[in-house]
Amino acid sequence: MGKKQLFEVKASETIDECLKRMDEQGYTPIRRLEKPIFKEEGDSVVPAGRQIIFEGKLKEE
Repeated sequence: MGKKQLFEVKASETIDECLKRMDEQGYTPIRRLEKPIFKEEGDSVVPAGRQIIFEGKLKEE
Protein backbone atom coordinates (compact mmCIF):
# COMPACT_ATOMS: atom_id res chain seq x y z
CA MET A 1 0.00 0.00 0.00
CA GLY A 2 1.54 3.32 -1.10
CA LYS A 3 1.27 6.79 0.36
CA LYS A 4 -1.12 7.91 -2.41
CA GLN A 5 -3.97 6.03 -4.05
CA LEU A 6 -6.71 6.82 -6.58
CA PHE A 7 -10.35 6.17 -5.70
CA GLU A 8 -12.96 6.16 -8.47
CA VAL A 9 -16.58 6.95 -7.66
CA LYS A 10 -18.37 3.83 -8.84
CA ALA A 11 -21.62 3.96 -10.81
CA SER A 12 -23.54 2.44 -7.89
CA GLU A 13 -22.24 4.83 -5.19
CA THR A 14 -22.44 8.51 -4.28
CA ILE A 15 -19.50 10.85 -3.77
CA ASP A 16 -20.10 10.71 0.00
CA GLU A 17 -19.95 6.91 -0.06
CA CYS A 18 -16.63 7.05 -1.95
CA LEU A 19 -15.20 9.54 0.57
CA LYS A 20 -16.34 7.29 3.44
CA ARG A 21 -14.64 4.30 1.74
CA MET A 22 -11.43 6.34 1.49
CA ASP A 23 -11.62 7.23 5.19
CA GLU A 24 -12.20 3.59 6.17
CA GLN A 25 -9.03 2.62 4.26
CA GLY A 26 -7.05 5.36 6.02
CA TYR A 27 -6.83 7.97 3.25
CA THR A 28 -7.63 11.69 3.15
CA PRO A 29 -8.76 13.25 -0.16
CA ILE A 30 -6.27 15.77 -1.54
CA ARG A 31 -7.47 16.22 -5.12
CA ARG A 32 -10.60 15.65 -7.19
CA LEU A 33 -10.30 14.79 -10.88
CA GLU A 34 -13.13 14.73 -13.41
CA LYS A 35 -12.79 13.15 -16.82
CA PRO A 36 -15.50 13.52 -19.48
CA ILE A 37 -16.88 10.41 -21.14
CA PHE A 38 -17.96 10.68 -24.78
CA LYS A 39 -19.79 8.36 -27.16
CA GLU A 40 -20.15 8.32 -30.90
CA GLU A 41 -23.58 8.90 -32.42
CA GLY A 42 -23.44 8.63 -36.17
CA ASP A 43 -20.83 11.11 -37.40
CA SER A 44 -20.65 13.14 -34.19
CA VAL A 45 -19.24 12.69 -30.71
CA VAL A 46 -21.52 13.65 -27.80
CA PRO A 47 -20.96 13.83 -24.03
CA ALA A 48 -22.18 10.70 -22.23
CA GLY A 49 -21.19 11.43 -18.63
CA ARG A 50 -18.18 11.94 -16.43
CA GLN A 51 -15.80 9.91 -14.34
CA ILE A 52 -14.95 11.29 -10.88
CA ILE A 53 -11.69 10.23 -9.24
CA PHE A 54 -10.28 11.29 -5.89
CA GLU A 55 -6.58 11.17 -5.10
CA GLY A 56 -6.05 10.16 -1.48
CA LYS A 57 -3.07 10.63 0.79
CA LEU A 58 -2.38 8.11 3.53
CA LYS A 59 -3.25 9.53 6.96
CA GLU A 60 -0.39 9.82 9.38
CA GLU A 61 -0.85 7.96 12.63
